Amino acid sequence: MVKAKVLSLILGGGKGTRLYPLTKTRSKPAVPFGGKHRIIDIPLSNLINSGLKKIFVLTQFNSASLNLHLARAYAFDSFTDGFVETLAAEQTFDHSGWYEGTADSVRKNFVHFKNLDFTHYVILAGDQLYRMDISAFLKAHIDANAEISIACTPVTRQAASGFGIMKVNTENIITDFMEKPKPEVNIDDWKIPSTSHLKLSDTSKEYLASMGIYIFNRSVMEESLDNDLVDFGKEVIPASLSKYKVTAFLHDGYWEDIGTIRSFYDANLALTDIEPEFDFYNAEMPIYTHNRNLPPSKVNFAELDRVNCSDGCIITKCTIRHSVIGVRSIIENDSYLEGVFCMGADWYETEEEKAYKLKKGIPFLGIGKNCKIRNAIIDKNACIGNNVSIGFGETKPDGDYGFYHVVDGIYVTLKNAIIPDGTVI
Repeated sequence: MVKAKVLSLILGGGKGTRLYPLTKTRSKPAVPFGGKHRIIDIPLSNLINSGLKKIFVLTQFNSASLNLHLARAYAFDSFTDGFVETLAAEQTFDHSGWYEGTADSVRKNFVHFKNLDFTHYVILAGDQLYRMDISAFLKAHIDANAEISIACTPVTRQAASGFGIMKVNTENIITDFMEKPKPEVNIDDWKIPSTSHLKLSDTSKEYLASMGIYIFNRSVMEESLDNDLVDFGKEVIPASLSKYKVTAFLHDGYWEDIGTIRSFYDANLALTDIEPEFDFYNAEMPIYTHNRNLPPSKVNFAELDRVNCSDGCIITKCTIRHSVIGVRSIIENDSYLEGVFCMGADWYETEEEKAYKLKKGIPFLGIGKNCKIRNAIIDKNACIGNNVSIGFGETKPDGDYGFYHVVDGIYVTLKNAIIPDGTVI
């Protein structure tokens, strides 16, 4: 294989409106995931495990917590030339606006790339859950003498309506692109050719959906963006099919877009399955994150069933089922949690802080005594009092209810929410 020098870009600059209110105070890649990680850890770990360690994360919205996380978690030593750095939207003499789309974010940062020594760009999304050997993707790109390659996942006809669909020939060259074909549209001639080199493990998935993960030859990227096009999937890729050799790379493993509250909630709870489709126990391809040096969790007289419990928790005389419990979570006596992602806390309260709260009648950090919580996401640093009930009555319509929202039928408390004793939601 030709020696490639790769610069990797993770796109994480959008508002993340589909994950609101979890994105009210943080960018989408910074949203906690799985108890102790953040979403950004997934693409970063895929790159690092693939030996690709020159990485920029392009951000523009609510990026402070993401910047802090990256600085704490991804400091490479002096014996490697790798780096993980953020590039936030900025005003210059050439442009003064925000990023207008995925392609525009790359174009506006060319000034930061032009003096670096590399031959290929790898572009990744910041809100997907998967494991991929990016080096195998790169090898396939170079072996095919491609100029652009797109990672694709196989989908059924029903699922195809939610994706950009690729038409390929027998040589895996992409010949056409269709954005989210409606269910009534006949796309039978878009099925993966039986003579294609792409071999599927599930033959019911007959169409190729773009994962929003790309490899560009450096010169092709710069040529492709020498225009006003702002989005890769909707504009740049379709415009490139007639100009460049664009090939498909099949990712036939687990992949999930976790860009909505429902998909995010389901993906987190799926981690508690006996044999989850995605897990954090792969020693060969670990998922990295910030090393917090927390103590082990302490569980006192509690019943836990299909629970992922993170570091530094104190759980006392509770029943918790099918839930993910984040770092530093404190859950008090006789509480019951089912189908809950509790993100935990950023600190432990001191005795002085507790004394102040007790005087003011404010609940302590964590979940108090005799609480019942179901079908909920509890964002970080929640202070939930005693005898609180969430999710045990008739589910409210989706909407904003002050310190909590209902989204896709899931109760989502805001970060730093204070829920008084006896509250029933």
